[in-house]
Amino acid sequence: MIAKDIATAPPAPRLDAAAAADWLGLSKSTLDKMRCEGRGPRYLRVGKRCFYRPADLDAYLEAAVVETADSRALPR
Repeated sequence: MIAKDIATAPPAPRLDAAAAADWLGLSKSTLDKMRCEGRGPRYLRVGKRCFYRPADLDAYLEAAVVETADSRALPR
């Protein structure tokens, strides 16, 4: 039953490196360099191509948030 649900589920959205770099506010070459160095957001490798899931890009950005004394005093 679960396998059937997976087979009929729509594919998860994925972005190529140029679109992912735009999402993050980086240049494509910076994102490519980060990937080669083992840094940056998680990605999918399909053959020779790399793709990024929007959820992984958002998680990467959320992990980069820096808390300051002023921001900790703000209600969430």
